[in-house]
Amino acid sequence: MKIYTKTGDSGTTSLFGGKRVRKDDLRIDTYGTVDELNSHIGLLLSSIEDESVRIYLLHLQSRLFTLGSNLASDPEKEMIVPDITNQDVEQMEAEIDSMDVVLSPLTNFIMPSGSQAIAQAHVCRTVCRRAERLMVALSAVSKVDELLITFVNRLSDYFFVLSRYIGHMQGVSEIPWQPNKK
Repeated sequence: MKIYTKTGDSGTTSLFGGKRVRKDDLRIDTYGTVDELNSHIGLLLSSIEDESVRIYLLHLQSRLFTLGSNLASDPEKEMIVPDITNQDVEQMEAEIDSMDVVLSPLTNFIMPSGSQAIAQAHVCRTVCRRAERLMVALSAVSKVDELLITFVNRLSDYFFVLSRYIGHMQGVSEIPWQPNKK
């Protein structure tokens, strides 16, 4: 099977269900951003040594394919696609809590830097926030399951805590933001 179909050469693509939409459609931008996040997670994985974190990041990549399949489905058709569940959100909260317990309380804003892995976790966080904003915008004009938005909101929290956890595991001190004083 060839990878190219030539069906998108005119600037349109198909949703799951067959409906053709423009490639700049908000739905396409939304699930494209989820795909971008998934690729950034792959890059983050290349610099993570902690096996339990690696396993969970691989799990999250799989869940993002599930999220993408939901977003890529024609909202006007009843499509059978895998689901994001409350258990997915609860598991993510447990992962956040298990990392947070070893971290010092956050007393100020921190810079998204310190090491390559820390910075990449912050890139994941910010791309995730963009995906969330796009999902909220999409939900204003089309059906989007609220649980999907909850999942992505929690995921950005996960990446923030993960960035701090990576720094803790690497022995890298957080760099506090120093605002200009008037």
